[in-house]
Amino acid sequence: MRYHNITKDDMLNGDGLRVVLWVAGCSHCCRECHNPVTWDPNGGLLFDDAAREEIFEQLAKPYISGITFSGGDPLHPANRPDVRKLIGEIRRQMPEKTIWVYTGDLWENVAKDPMMGQIDVLVDGEFHMEEFDPRLMWKGSRNQRVIDVKKSLLQKEGCGPILHCGDYA
Repeated sequence: MRYHNITKDDMLNGDGLRVVLWVAGCSHCCRECHNPVTWDPNGGLLFDDAAREEIFEQLAKPYISGITFSGGDPLHPANRPDVRKLIGEIRRQMPEKTIWVYTGDLWENVAKDPMMGQIDVLVDGEFHMEEFDPRLMWKGSRNQRVIDVKKSLLQKEGCGPILHCGDYA
């Protein structure tokens, strides 16, 4: 996996103060994306032990709520194995921290991925400039959904996802 940045004390990409890992690689290439530099899966830096240690060092701070995976797209095929592994490590070592993932994929297409069982919130859907609304919390366009993954996985099959903090989703 490759990445572009690790943001510390972020309050825009999920609930509370967070660490954000901006991965490289996105096949959605949304028009007017705010981060097109992350589209190339070969761009950025190699995610190495130093980057991993930086994330765990930040997550160890008691005021940090959790981690957000963004990009690019953490669910891009080039990222999935390493993102899955890192999420598993975080969940085992710091079960009290929340894990958010932003993806251009739809919940309906990724819900059966075993990784979803370790994620708290998934923000799904491509960014659509024609649906952009700066008043939205945790997403850029009205078509995107902020999904409570744990509740959605417990729900009967065939039902839609449960939206997180309904007023904002």
